[in-house]
Amino acid sequence: MAVKHWLIKSEPDVFSIHDLAKAKGRRTNWEGVRNYQARNFLRAMRQGDRCLFYHSNADPPGVAGVVEVVREAHPDPTAWDAKSPYHDPKASPDNPVWSMVDVQLLEVFPREVPLDELRQVKALAGMELLRRGSRLSVTPVTPAEFRAIVKLATSR
Repeated sequence: MAVKHWLIKSEPDVFSIHDLAKAKGRRTNWEGVRNYQARNFLRAMRQGDRCLFYHSNADPPGVAGVVEVVREAHPDPTAWDAKSPYHDPKASPDNPVWSMVDVQLLEVFPREVPLDELRQVKALAGMELLRRGSRLSVTPVTPAEFRAIVKLATSR
């Protein structure tokens, strides 16, 4: 099966690509997604899929690197942990509701590609991230969009 491409967002003051670079095995759970459409995208991810790691709510926001899905969707236990900021009272071990994947760092870009720069690239015009009002934390990316962003990040 062909590798699919995704974009996953994280606020760098909560968890950045640099935090991932310091993590054991440069690996982490992608937990805390609490939007049904984004959750369904997580559930569609397969081992080996590649994700652009996007720093949202940053100054400036932008794409910081690439991670690989190393474990497919499984229940997100933070949903039933009452002490977690991601707690959902509707979720439980018997009814997990929310999912997460595990990702491993492949590359920190030599430079982050800021959102304003992405908006100027004609080949990215249809990208979900650039759609007005789009707030999803997990979105599909076409292979061409993925290649264009990697090229932007590594060509200067």
